[in-house]
Amino acid sequence: MKRSASAVWRGGLKDGKGTVSAASGVLSGVPYNFSKRFESEKGTNPEELIAAAHAACFSMALSLFLGDAGMTAESIETTATVSLDQVGGGFAITSSHLQTTVKIPNADKAAFQKAVETAKSGCPVSKLLNATITLDAKLA
Repeated sequence: MKRSASAVWRGGLKDGKGTVSAASGVLSGVPYNFSKRFESEKGTNPEELIAAAHAACFSMALSLFLGDAGMTAESIETTATVSLDQVGGGFAITSSHLQTTVKIPNADKAAFQKAVETAKSGCPVSKLLNATITLDAKLA
């Protein structure tokens, strides 16, 4: 299974502008630029899109591993916070911190913790990231 997205960039780093699109059409010509990425201008940027992908991937993986443990969540709410830091002469995504709140009536807490840790290391986006991944998980 393959998925694709594309980006177009025009101009220099600080004065240039780009757009990002996904083959599915969910993103179509979404603008991004230097100030959206490194300053305070509102809008998306590559790191925000990676954070969204990580939160979504982790939540789906957690659903799988909870199911393997005989539990079904009423809800899984996950936020991923990605850090872009200056490393050496450039920038790198150095970490992704996941925060998840899961609602499961009468959950087995030990099985929940095992499922959470398995999802953290097992979701495909976690496997892709060359970064420290941390996690705070709680049952609601």
